[in-house]
Amino acid sequence: MKSNILSIKALGGLPLRRAGLALAAAMALAACSSGPARVEPAPLAPPATKIATQLAWTAKVGETQSPLTLAVAGGRVFVASTSGTVAALDAATGGDVWRMNVGGTLSAGVGSDGETAAVITRENQLVAIQQGRELWRVRLPASSFTAPLVAGKRVFVLTADRSVYAFDGANGARLWTQSRPGEPLVLKQGGVLLAVGDTLVAGLSARLTGLDPLNGTVRWQTPVATSRGTNEVERLVDLVGSVSREGNSVCARAFGAAVGCVDAAAGQTVWSKTAEGTQGIHGDERIVVGSESDGRVLAWLRASGDRAWDVSRFKYRNLTAPLVLGRVVVVGDSNGFVHVLSTEDGSDMARLSTDGSGIAGAPVVAGQNVVVQTRQGAVYAWRAP
Repeated sequence: MKSNILSIKALGGLPLRRAGLALAAAMALAACSSGPARVEPAPLAPPATKIATQLAWTAKVGETQSPLTLAVAGGRVFVASTSGTVAALDAATGGDVWRMNVGGTLSAGVGSDGETAAVITRENQLVAIQQGRELWRVRLPASSFTAPLVAGKRVFVLTADRSVYAFDGANGARLWTQSRPGEPLVLKQGGVLLAVGDTLVAGLSARLTGLDPLNGTVRWQTPVATSRGTNEVERLVDLVGSVSREGNSVCARAFGAAVGCVDAAAGQTVWSKTAEGTQGIHGDERIVVGSESDGRVLAWLRASGDRAWDVSRFKYRNLTAPLVLGRVVVVGDSNGFVHVLSTEDGSDMARLSTDGSGIAGAPVVAGQNVVVQTRQGAVYAWRAP
C-alpha cells in the first residue's frame, strides 16, 4: 500500500469519475493510516566516535508540520516555518540576516539564489522576498509542495498538477507555462526542479524532463521508472526531491518504485533500479544513497547502478533524504538523531542529537557546516567533518 501522503488535485478540474476515484483512494489510504500503531524503530547501538563533531550554532524559526526545504546560497541559510516565518541566517554564525512573516501558512519553500527568496502558501500564493521585505506575490492556479527554484533572475514553480511555471524575478509577471496531461492523484510531497547548465530539469510524473528556461519548450524527456499496477494508487510514481547532480548526471527517486540516473546532456536514462523508498536521494561522483520505506539505507554505484552497500540497523526510524559529503553520509530520523555513516560501507561514524522532535527534511551543507531543521523549528549546524 502506498503511503498516505497523497493529495487530490482541485476536484473541479477533474472529470467526475476520476475525481471519485481519487476521493475513494484517499479515503482508503486514510483508513489504512488509522490501523495498528507503527512498528517500533530498531534500537540503536552505542554511538560511534570515529570522527570529531562540533556544534557550530543553533537558531529557531518555528514549527514545521511538513518538511520545508532549506536553501543555501550567498553565505546564507534560508529557513521557514509552517506558520509563515521566513529567515535568512548567516551560514557561519546562525545569526539573523533578516526575518519576516509572509502572512499565511506555507506549503513549500524555501528557494533562493542568495538575493531573492521564494515560498508558496497553502492559499497558492507565490511570494518573493528580498532583504526581508515582500517583493511581489502572485496566485498560482494549483497547489505546490515543491520549493521554488530561483535562478537567472526568474522564479520557477512546479505545481502538484505537474505544470511548470516561470515568473519574472523582478515583478512576478508570468513568462510561460508547460503542462502535461492531468492524473487523478498527486503526491503531497516535494518534487524535482533544478537547473543543469542552460536546461531546467523538472520531474513530471515518472519522467525527468529538460525544458528551455527561456520559453518552456521541451528539449527531452526520459523515464526513471515505469508506471505499473491496477489502480491509480499503485500507478503513482512521481519523482520526489531531493536529487543528486554531478555534472550532467542527475539521479532521482520515483516514489515507491525506483531510483535511477539520467544523462541530462543526452536526455537519456543511464540506469534504473527497483527501490521502495519515498524520500529523496543524494550522492557524489562515485555513489548514490537513499533510504527505503523500512529504514534500510542503500548505496548504488553512480556509473552502473550496481549495489555498493546495504545497511539495515535503522529499520522503521523514518529516515530523511541523506546528504553525501566527502567521506560521510548524513541522514536524520524521526526521533531527532542525525546519523553520520561512512560512504565506503555504511558503518557508523558518529551520532548527533537535537531536540528529539524529528528531523524535518534533508540535511544541507553551508560553508563548513552541516545544517538540519527539526519539526519544532530548531536549526542545528555542526562543523562539517
